[in-house]
Amino acid sequence: MTLEAQRKNILSGRMYNDLTDELVRARQQAVLLTTEYNESFGQQQEHREAILRRLLHTVGTGCHFEPTFRCEFGFNIRIGDHFYANFDCVMLDGGGITIGDHVLFGPRVGIYTSNHAIDAAERAAGACYAKPVTIGDHVWIGGNVTINQGVTIGANTIIGSGSVVTRAIPANVVAVGSPARVIREITDADKTGYQP
Repeated sequence: MTLEAQRKNILSGRMYNDLTDELVRARQQAVLLTTEYNESFGQQQEHREAILRRLLHTVGTGCHFEPTFRCEFGFNIRIGDHFYANFDCVMLDGGGITIGDHVLFGPRVGIYTSNHAIDAAERAAGACYAKPVTIGDHVWIGGNVTINQGVTIGANTIIGSGSVVTRAIPANVVAVGSPARVIREITDADKTGYQP
C-alpha cells in the first residue's frame, strides 16, 4: 500500500497498521524536518516558515513554534495565521489536526489524535486508529494541556493549564480539569480596556 493510500485509511478512522515501512519512513522524515526547524531558531521568519511548509499540510503567516516542536507525520496538520506555540509542543497528527487563526499554546501542549488497540495482541501487531482534532480561532491552550483524539474546541475558548481534554468544548468558555469541563462563559466583563 502506498503512503497516500495509508494516509487516507488513517484519516477514515479505521484500524491501521502503525508499523508499515511507509509509516515508519514518514515518521523519520518528520523527525528530520522538525529537527531542521528547531535548529533554525533565531533565523529569519520566512526561512523558518518555509521549513514548516515542507513539513505541514498548510501553514498560515506568522506561525511560530518555540523549541522544540515534534510531530508524528506533519502532513495531516493544518495551521491558520498568527499561531504561536511555546516550548515543547507535540502533535501526533495521524487523524488530522486543524488549528484556526490567532491560536496560542502554552508550553508542553500535546495533541494526540492516534490511539493503540485495546487488545494486547492487536496492539503488539501495530493496530491503531485515529480521530481528528479541531481547534477554532482565537483559542488559548494553557501549559501542560493534553488534547485527546476526536476533540473539537470552539472559537475564543481558553483551556486551563494541566487540563486533559477528552470531549468537545464549546466556543467562548473557560474549561479546566482532568477531564476538562466548562467552568464559565467568557463575557464582556472579562474585557480590561487594554489598548496596544
